[in-house]
Amino acid sequence: MRFEKLVLASMALVFLCINCKSPQPQASPQRAEKTAFQTSTYWMPEIDVRSDIAIIYGANDHADMSFSERLNSWREHDYTTQFMTGMAWGDYFDFYSGKWDGTDHQDIAQLEQDGTRIMHGEGSPYVVPDSTFINYMKTAIVKKVIDAGINTIYLEEPEFWARAGYSDHFKKAWQRYYGFPWKAQDESVENTYLSNKLKYQMFYKAIEEVSEYAKSYGKSKGMDIKVFIPTHSLINYSSWEIVSPEASLASLPGIDGYIAQVWTGTSRTPNYFNGKKAERVFENAFMEYGCMVSMTAPTNRKVFLLTDPIEDGVRDWADYKKNYEATFTAKILYPTVNNYEVMPWPERIYTRPYKLTTSDSAVLIPRFYSTQMQVMVNTLNQMPLSENKVDGSQGIGVLMSNSLMFQRFPVHAGYEDPLFSNFFGQVFPLLKRGVPVQIVHMENLIYPESLKDIKVLVLSYSNMKPMEAKSHALLAEWVKNGGTLVYCSKDEDPYQSVMEWWNTGANHYSKPAEHLFSLLQIDPTNSSSDFAVGSGHVYILKNDPKDFVLNENGDKNYLQVIAHAFTEASNEQLKFKNHFYLQRGPYDIVSVMEESVSNTSFVIQGPVIDLFDPKLPVLSSKEVKPGTQALLFNLNRVADKKKPAVLATAARIYDEESGSDYLSFSAKSPLNTTNSMQIILPAQPEQVKLTGADGTDISQTDSSWDETSKTYFLSFENNPNGVKAQLTW
Repeated sequence: MRFEKLVLASMALVFLCINCKSPQPQASPQRAEKTAFQTSTYWMPEIDVRSDIAIIYGANDHADMSFSERLNSWREHDYTTQFMTGMAWGDYFDFYSGKWDGTDHQDIAQLEQDGTRIMHGEGSPYVVPDSTFINYMKTAIVKKVIDAGINTIYLEEPEFWARAGYSDHFKKAWQRYYGFPWKAQDESVENTYLSNKLKYQMFYKAIEEVSEYAKSYGKSKGMDIKVFIPTHSLINYSSWEIVSPEASLASLPGIDGYIAQVWTGTSRTPNYFNGKKAERVFENAFMEYGCMVSMTAPTNRKVFLLTDPIEDGVRDWADYKKNYEATFTAKILYPTVNNYEVMPWPERIYTRPYKLTTSDSAVLIPRFYSTQMQVMVNTLNQMPLSENKVDGSQGIGVLMSNSLMFQRFPVHAGYEDPLFSNFFGQVFPLLKRGVPVQIVHMENLIYPESLKDIKVLVLSYSNMKPMEAKSHALLAEWVKNGGTLVYCSKDEDPYQSVMEWWNTGANHYSKPAEHLFSLLQIDPTNSSSDFAVGSGHVYILKNDPKDFVLNENGDKNYLQVIAHAFTEASNEQLKFKNHFYLQRGPYDIVSVMEESVSNTSFVIQGPVIDLFDPKLPVLSSKEVKPGTQALLFNLNRVADKKKPAVLATAARIYDEESGSDYLSFSAKSPLNTTNSMQIILPAQPEQVKLTGADGTDISQTDSSWDETSKTYFLSFENNPNGVKAQLTW
């Protein structure tokens, strides 16, 4: 995730190392690997989050904090330890300075047109991943962490800025890849496309080589190495004008999955809808997570969904809380995934002050927010997979390609796409009306799972281009077998004629869509916009999708065509509403949107426990208003109401045992935080005894009994060493 990682690495030097022992590298034992967090420092009681995995960031040794010491401090506190490092930048000063191989590599930086080096932090440039840097990543980083007993490696954010592409390293790579001298990307549309395509290919090759090395070297030591890519979504990279391999990596044999880096900072990127520019955090997050889930599901790779209780931008605690609820809700509305990175950088969340809403004074995380946050985080430890689907009309997909990143910068005459509106024009008219739009990746069309549940597929070449002819063959086959394709694009942008497969060799198509239409055997130049193709259908709209959102009520005709196509394909009416709702195990998850078909609230009947309220109240019903979200534990879905159990808590529960007249457990969570919990019991407890790990008595800060729901609220101060509770009745 984008923030001052190098600052954090230095900041960690001032933290007191508690219980750090001499290095004892060893592989972590096999255990659950459902939840994780990443950290650049060593274990501290204030940040003991109690997820399954501690992902140690960076392999460098520091003055009083070696890599082995950091690693072992987390192992000694019963964490599975894994490793993450930046793929496009990092604390690689031995490489930049020449200490590693005797050659100065300061010229590895990505350069802008005016020669400005693009930096990730002081002394840390974004790199052009040439063969020397790839070799450094293999031998200086990957080998070191595997030797330390790490068997899972995360190669984070392989990013090439679209505004880069002017360094000597990049010019040489251009000559090798294309076979002709470098051309400045600002001089023509074709140069821009070719430049960004090369950036994509360079990091694809870098990831391929480093992951292959990790697997091979690990195998030589008898280890089965897993390699994951933590990356922003294709939606975000396209919006932020960054190029990365994205969906293509899922097909590499050396890649085992992704971390979907979605959080408030990415999701609050403004966009247009109904002619208005605004932040739409929930809607963006919902599409970003969907983009990442659909990128991995057809390939059977694993994906961790990340969100952040704060963000890189400096805001106040109220802002962080509101947008955390929005992104968190969007994440758990995907019931086919239950692996999560619960937070990045707990050290900055728990130990760094931020502003209060009512003043400019900065304080550490307020107790009400840390309690709520830990309830949410510990809910992820229990979050089940589910076959249920988000309510709404299922089966409408929007096709995306990695080439979306190729047309973003610089802007040329004849092509404009304000705030990535050609994409949002395809999804927002539906999403904002409660239709759970799905993403389909063109790179994954080779996998039958990609289109298995899609009834209507929307495609536009206004802001992307097909990277392989094979994609068209697969689309044509799908349509002929009963699929419905809605194609919407004027096809007038200058990128239609860049040097690519559809206009080179034996192909002489002026536009990529002409090749697709030839396979479908339709002629879009005639007056018809509705074509039967085999058992399927094709609808053509001669509009760029950006018109649907840049203009007030600009989506009317688009919605009519989609609604008609959906009914024809599914024999169902397209349903519009202002919310998304999902039942997932005992949890009710809901988001109600503004700017939608109505301004009505969504009401869930209880009894339910409100998990976004740090007091965990039991409610007879919950009203969710437009612009807000809710996560509720529904007591009606407790399988055995007579069995004592902790239902919700701001701590992780261990050693839970119960009998006919007692319940006991141990609760662990970071120091300087307050635990709230709701416990279901057959009767009101007569005695509650709390003791610390050292056997001392601990006072409860609050408690109450609800006779109607048979739930007991209990609150006390957390401790990472554990608070043992014994309840009897």
